[in-house]
Amino acid sequence: MSNSVMHSGANQSPEEREYEMRALISSIWTGGRLFIGIYTFMLASLVFSYFYLRSSNSGLLWRPDHVTAPRAYGFLIFGFSLVTGILAYVGRKRLVMGSFTDFSVAAWSGVVTGLIALLLQIVELSHLSFFPGSSGYASTFIGFAVMNIVSLVISAYWLETTVARGMRIRKEVEGENPEFSSHPRARAFRADVAAMSYFQVFLALAGALLFSMFYLM
Repeated sequence: MSNSVMHSGANQSPEEREYEMRALISSIWTGGRLFIGIYTFMLASLVFSYFYLRSSNSGLLWRPDHVTAPRAYGFLIFGFSLVTGILAYVGRKRLVMGSFTDFSVAAWSGVVTGLIALLLQIVELSHLSFFPGSSGYASTFIGFAVMNIVSLVISAYWLETTVARGMRIRKEVEGENPEFSSHPRARAFRADVAAMSYFQVFLALAGALLFSMFYLM
């Protein structure tokens, strides 16, 4: 949509171009919050299943022999996921303060830590001491693991595409520090950074809850 704002500019008045630009930024803002809302409902279903099965404990099959997922993997996965969220948040703060370089370093570092967490989550599935469906805990943990893999993929992808877009703006838009200009692509980029960082922080907070549920409780 940002490209359409740019290419149709010759046929529009300044007021029309500004209206389309504001609509684009508003859609990014709204879409980011709706995405968090969708994820909240998805996580809520997992949390409900966990506590419902735990409280009912039908046939004492919630957690036979107190089985648990490998805690070493859990700590590492949560740690790297948390670092990813922190890097995204700090990177946005540095961008707001006028340093694209700091944002770029933080974002690429977040991509690396996110991919490490993703790899660890996949490897953990081959080191479980229980089978899927063997208990209530096992069933909900597998659901959590699959959900976390999807979340980590989205997290790393959004981080990578956002910083890549900023780097492309630097090459294609003229002027000094074009990512801070009023160019339509620059304005859309800054809105995307804000939405991305909010989502990363949300994932980190949700990860703290899920980590406590499946590894500590």
